[in-house]
Amino acid sequence: MLGRGLRVLGQAIRTEPRLFTIGAVGSSIFGLLIIANSYVVGFVIGHVVVPAFAAGRVGAGELATIVAILLGIAGLRVATIFGRRLGAGYMQFRLQARYRRAVTRRYLSLPPAWHQRHSTGSLLSNATSDVEAAFVPIAPLPFAVGTIVMIFGAVISLFVTDWVLALIGVALFPSLFALNLAYSRRMSPRQIHAQRMRAKVSSVAHESFDGALVVKTMGREADESRRFGVFVAELRDALIAVGRLRGLFDPLMDTLPSIGTLAVLLIGTWRLQQGAISVSELVSVAFLFTVLAFPVRAIGWVVGELPRSVAGWERVQAVLAAEGDLAYGQAGLPGAGPAELAFEQVSYHYEGGPEVLHDVSFTVPAGKTVALVGATGSGKSTIAALAVRLVDPDTGTVAVDGVKLPDLAAADLAAATALVPQVPFVFDDTIRGNVALDRPDIDDDRVWTALRLAQAQTFAAGLPAKLDTAVGERGTSLSGGQRQRLTLARALAGKPRLLVLDDATSAVDPRVEAAVLGALRGPDAGASILVVAYRRATIALADEVVYLHRGRVVATGTHTALMASQPGYRDLVTAYEKAEQQ
Repeated sequence: MLGRGLRVLGQAIRTEPRLFTIGAVGSSIFGLLIIANSYVVGFVIGHVVVPAFAAGRVGAGELATIVAILLGIAGLRVATIFGRRLGAGYMQFRLQARYRRAVTRRYLSLPPAWHQRHSTGSLLSNATSDVEAAFVPIAPLPFAVGTIVMIFGAVISLFVTDWVLALIGVALFPSLFALNLAYSRRMSPRQIHAQRMRAKVSSVAHESFDGALVVKTMGREADESRRFGVFVAELRDALIAVGRLRGLFDPLMDTLPSIGTLAVLLIGTWRLQQGAISVSELVSVAFLFTVLAFPVRAIGWVVGELPRSVAGWERVQAVLAAEGDLAYGQAGLPGAGPAELAFEQVSYHYEGGPEVLHDVSFTVPAGKTVALVGATGSGKSTIAALAVRLVDPDTGTVAVDGVKLPDLAAADLAAATALVPQVPFVFDDTIRGNVALDRPDIDDDRVWTALRLAQAQTFAAGLPAKLDTAVGERGTSLSGGQRQRLTLARALAGKPRLLVLDDATSAVDPRVEAAVLGALRGPDAGASILVVAYRRATIALADEVVYLHRGRVVATGTHTALMASQPGYRDLVTAYEKAEQQ
């Protein structure tokens, strides 16, 4: 654990060497000033205070000199404390910011398949508490480095003063390090367990809050509270275990220097009687031992936090080292206007699961609308994800205008395609912010055009502040159909050449859905459309229908032709229609 912790600290120092140097130099000077202050106090006692008692008077000039020296050392100590804390604070917070950005960038680059294997609460914990934990030892690190410099300086000064008293220090300092090592070994499993429980509590809390509507409507508040309480209690117990050990360690760290001071006074008095040392030297050494406890504790702070740091660092590194990136090429798309989408012998399976698509081949001609129809679990949403390259197929190819998706540059693919998923996601922002997404080329006119195509112009214009109306977290102030139309407008605002609708109008009534699809087929949209459809009216608007069954393309053709030639298709569409009527 100590080795792993020191490697984390080494990485931090290499990342921010300038700030670490500022903190370490300030702390080292502070440690040397402590030693200097001890000898100044000893000099004052031995050469000013004792003679003053003997003579019954003290000179004003001597007092002024002493005060000036002590104030000077105090001023230097203030400056070094400022430098130490400035370097340590900036270093810690910059490292946390750097790695939070790195973790977030890594999240955004990893494919959906990776995210599906990790809970949102765990991901939040990685970016927040794990990053914070990884760099907790940074705050006391410069102080600990300065303390080591101080200890070496103290040992040298002790040997210069008196070798017998120096032996006390030689015995004391290894004892302090041994105590720190024993503390680290016992603290390590406690800190690791506590860090894991922080992530678990975050995960359960996020799930509970995200599912608050389900919990309340099902009357499961008490059960959910009990479930959450189990993990909170385990985290509490883990933190109490950490605090209990720390509560034992701190008094021991205070006791050892006090024992050293007592030993110095006893042995020092004997050495004074022998004439081996002076009063000034005895006072200096005794005073030095009295002020050692607090600086040396900084080493304990660093060592004590290393297990938590290692636990957080390894969880962060697991994200940064995660595999599964989609490599992009440099190709662009030729031409302009609606794009052609082609699937050729595509097969796909989710990790750990069976194959969900088998040799799927079909084409969405440029400027046409193709409907995907199939029973639940037939692979429609998987095809939608493949069409915009959220995932890559196991075998086969997906191409837009003849260019395979992996060969396209990321920016070209994003500009040419847009997916409107089954579950609409609305940001806690305004109507304008949700549609434009801060894209520089989308002005208010373009926002209104996209809203009009999505049949959202009427409700947006009727809002109190129109485009400036805040919609709340996840669009809580909007209905389900309004959220779907808003997310559709977001996709249309980018003027994609290929639009993929994964059951994106299920929450609107058939009349509005027909109007939306009619507008999308018009010249203003300018996109080829692949739509996952259930309603007969929606399917009938498509130029062609691809009928899926258990991950295979059973037939393609017009809705009328498939109704006549495919009993399974006819039964499926009729069943959807009957369900809607009921």
